[in-house]
This record gives sequence, C-alpha cells and structure tokens, in this order.
Amino acid sequence: MSKQMKLAAYFNPTGHHVASWRHPRAQRDAHVNIEHYVEIARTAERAKFDMIFLADGNATRDADLAAISRSVQFVAHFEPLTLLSALAMVTSRIGLTGTASTTYNEPYALARKFASLDHISHGRAGWNLVTSSQPAEAANFGRDRVANHAERYGRAHEFAEVVQGLWDSWDDDAFVRDTESGLFFEPDRMHYLNHKGAHFKVRGPLNVPRPVQGYPVMVQAGGSDEGRELAAAYAEAIFSPHLNIPEAKAYYDDVKGRMAKYDRDPNHLKILPGISVVVAESDDKAAEDFNRLQSLIHPIVGREILSTMLGGVDLSPYPLDGPLPDFPPTNASRGHFDSIVAMAKRENLTIRQLGERCAGARGKNSIHGGVKKVADYMESWFAANACDGFCVMPPYIPGQHDDFCNLVIPELQKRGLFRKEYEGATLRENLGLPRPVSRYKKR
Repeated sequence: MSKQMKLAAYFNPTGHHVASWRHPRAQRDAHVNIEHYVEIARTAERAKFDMIFLADGNATRDADLAAISRSVQFVAHFEPLTLLSALAMVTSRIGLTGTASTTYNEPYALARKFASLDHISHGRAGWNLVTSSQPAEAANFGRDRVANHAERYGRAHEFAEVVQGLWDSWDDDAFVRDTESGLFFEPDRMHYLNHKGAHFKVRGPLNVPRPVQGYPVMVQAGGSDEGRELAAAYAEAIFSPHLNIPEAKAYYDDVKGRMAKYDRDPNHLKILPGISVVVAESDDKAAEDFNRLQSLIHPIVGREILSTMLGGVDLSPYPLDGPLPDFPPTNASRGHFDSIVAMAKRENLTIRQLGERCAGARGKNSIHGGVKKVADYMESWFAANACDGFCVMPPYIPGQHDDFCNLVIPELQKRGLFRKEYEGATLRENLGLPRPVSRYKKR
C-alpha cells in the first residue's frame, strides 16, 4: 500500500490493564523508575513508532480506597513533561507527546514548557490538549465545582489560540547572535501578542525562541461535538475511543469533514484509535495470557474504573451481575461515556463484565491473538479508511510492549503497512505534517 500507518506508543506506568502490575513480565515500580521508561522508549524507537504518548491528570482519583489501593495508574507517577525531557536525552527520532490540561494551566506557562521541550528534543514535542472533568482535580486548584462542558471547551479554544500566538513570538531568524556587531537578536523580529479575550489577557512575547517545529504537534482526544470541533480547528493527531469500524469511520469522516471551515487539509490530521493488544506466537497462547490478566481484576476495581470512565456515577448501589442502569450524560468525556454505554447495550453486559472490559483496556478497543490475527485486524481498519493508524496501548509493560515490537511491527512492515526507517528528524516530518508558517510571515 502507498499509504502507511502512523503508530503511537501509549505508556501507562506498568501498562493499561488495571492488574498489569501483578503480571510477572511487568515492572512493578514503573511509576518511579526512570530506567524502565528509558528502556521502553528506546524499544519503541527501534520499532520506528511515530511517538511516545503519556497521559496525565491533576489528582489522585477519588474512589473506593479498597479499589484505588490495588491500582497503579491513577495514584502517583512522574509528571509527563519532566519525564519526556529526560527521555529526549536518550532517544533521537521518536516523538515525545505529553498531556497538559487547559483547565488548570495558563497559556503562557504551558507554551513556554512545550517550546522548551521542542528545543531540548530537536523538534520532537507534542502537546495532548485536554480539558479536565474530575472533581478531585477541581479540589486541588481551589475550585468548588468542575466547569461544565461548554465552559471547558470555550476556554480550551481560546487557550490553544493564545498558545499558538505565543509560539510565534519570535521569527525563525530573530536570533542573529552577531558577536562582531554585538547584536544578539533583531528587535523587529520579536512580536507582542497583546491578546484580550473572554478567558485570557496575555501580552507576550514568549521568553523562548520559536519552536523547532514552528508549533509542537497538537494532539487531542475529544469525542463530543465540542471536542470534535476543537479537533477540527487545532488537532494534528487524535486518539479516538471507537470499538468498531462503522463507528470509527463515521467519526473519521465527521471530524475531517469539519476541517474545511478552518481552512485546513484533512490529510494534516491523523486519527489514531486506541487499541490494546495481547499478542503471542499463537492464538491459544495469546488467549491464555489474556485470560490470566482478566482473572487478576478485582471486581470492585473493575466497578470503580467503570464508574470513573462514566464520569463518576455511583455504581455501588447496583448489583455487580445486573445490567448497567440508564444514566444521563455526565459532565465528563462524552466520547468514553457514549462508547461504553453503547457497548453495554450492544453486548448485553453486566456491570461486572463491563468493569472487566473497561479495566482491561480503559474502554478502548482490545484484541488478543497470534501475529496474523492482530495484523489482519489492524489492516482491516486501515483499509476501510476508519483510521490513519493506531495508538497502541500495551496491557502490561515491558512484556507486551516488547512482544508487539518484536512480533507485530515486522509483520506490518512485511505487508508494506508501516515504515522501516524514519522519514525525518522531527515529529512533524515523520507524521507527514507541514511546519506552520508564523502569522507574522503571512502578512
């Protein structure tokens, strides 16, 4: 095929499966083990992944302590930009994408951090733009409530606009550093933003030179109508939650179809559905490993993970082996809420079964099998134009991350579906994205 997949390696500390840390091929202390992250980052780079992706939140999740005490993901772990800056020193080509919230940050500080990461990594930074919806996060920032969906996305639109404006503070050739004349930078190549909007008033300029990539790559994961509109306006990659080809294809066409109003080329947005893969030399061995993982899920943990992904609804009054009650949409991620409710109805799943499904793959797509089965499945999505690649979510790390890199990547390469060498030095070059021209050069 002339078109090839783009792949992101999405790292939770010990893996995406809630019981991952109990697996013998997982790193139990991964949440504070820098050597672990160095190893898996280098493995992903050898496999030619486009980027590493790190999610984040601004709180330890509120939940039943009996459940939280059995989980790694939402308790305590490295802050992503600090970790990605360290990984920039031990890698050279793979992209480094981290999450930062527009709800509990200020545009100037965030623009400065990502511009710095882009320079430190020589053009490999990516920003996963999210809004925050957990009550525990609001409580950590002096808020009495979580802002509603419309408020959060209104702020996010303006936040992204301001950040991009700040990244244009300096022309690419502003810093002449002429020792003979004594001129360090050209004054007319520095620009004040002077933004005044509904949410922010920011003068500028940014005190970091223009990023190597112009702008770090903008990543998003919105499934709601507001989230899709934000993605159409700003996103260059999307991590989507869809569980089947028809839903993924409808989303793909919808978001890309919205881009024309922002004068954007649909090819400049890569949609990467999340997929959790357990792969082995045979279907039977993969099924055995998958079933072993599932058996390690405590039912209360599964229920709490499900509750969190549904926006914090209280499931404790309902029987574990009963159906999921009808709940109105919450103030949390609509993409997750809608896909989980649809899956429960479509497959007639109980709360216990739905909790196991969500705890296993965080509500994302999941497959287990031999190399051919996994590669066939990924190719079917790609051939149907339901995606531009995948956000690969290893259920336990390093074990399944190693297996995917050693087994699935060579099969995708053999089929011509994935690169054998990086196309360029920056994340933009490898994703096939243009380098943005400064707004001041356009005048």
